[in-house]
Amino acid sequence: MELGLLVLRLVVGVLFIGHGTQKLFGWYGGHGLSGTAGFFDSLGLRPGSVHARAAGTAEALGGLLLVLGLLTPLAAAMIIAVMVSAIITVHYRNGVWSTNGGYEYNLVLIAAAFCIACTGAGEYALDNLFNLGLHGEGWGVAALIAGLLGGIAAVGCGRSARREAQGPAHPTGA
Repeated sequence: MELGLLVLRLVVGVLFIGHGTQKLFGWYGGHGLSGTAGFFDSLGLRPGSVHARAAGTAEALGGLLLVLGLLTPLAAAMIIAVMVSAIITVHYRNGVWSTNGGYEYNLVLIAAAFCIACTGAGEYALDNLFNLGLHGEGWGVAALIAGLLGGIAAVGCGRSARREAQGPAHPTGA
């Protein structure tokens, strides 16, 4: 079990570090902050630069914490929040299956993060080394709820800022 948790944390964590650094620095074929900000603006998440920085940081830091097995429920919540935002803004309208651009993969990553938060990072983790005791169903549920609320709030704030930038609605003929 311990080896399995380590491999799961490393694979998911390293891939999230990669996604975050694509957004933040343009590494690994990413578009960097300006390109990601433009994409987020096109999704209606305004200001795009703030959302790009937040998403890139949540992915990179959440991934790093997961790799280290440090503050594992926080890492899970960060990953879940970004995946919830992606589902709401991009994938939900395409249905479940990834072959159609759907949210299947995002949901798998949410489930993986939730499971790691529930079980804990395992023996080969800093949480264990420092005897932090950050695992169990309560921690998993807390990470899931925090991630869901964080993702929903990020999208809500971005869309609210877009509406404010568009200005007040004018009645027809005014």
